[in-house]
Amino acid sequence: MGTLTYDSKIAVSIDDRVLAHLQAVVWAKLRRGEQFPFTWTDPMRSGMGRTSVWLSPHVPLSFEYFGSRQPRLNPAWVEALTKAANSPAGLSLVPEPDDPAAAR
Repeated sequence: MGTLTYDSKIAVSIDDRVLAHLQAVVWAKLRRGEQFPFTWTDPMRSGMGRTSVWLSPHVPLSFEYFGSRQPRLNPAWVEALTKAANSPAGLSLVPEPDDPAAAR
């Protein structure tokens, strides 16, 4: 489990593979100077089932991984996450679609 830390105040544990896909999408949008919301569910925290933050190039954000290996990214999942991030609701975790490259 890796950790996404927002503005040095909010930290959430996320599986390394999921975190790597989120990082690819977030970095691409922030690199272009885009701002957008990111919402995730966190049923482990008592009393709070969902958290939303506003991601901006001006807010510190870090991705820390438990493992040292970079997971192989599924381009179809990156595309699905990017589509979610570009929607009015903003980025949220969507199910991973099948990776056509993995079937070869």
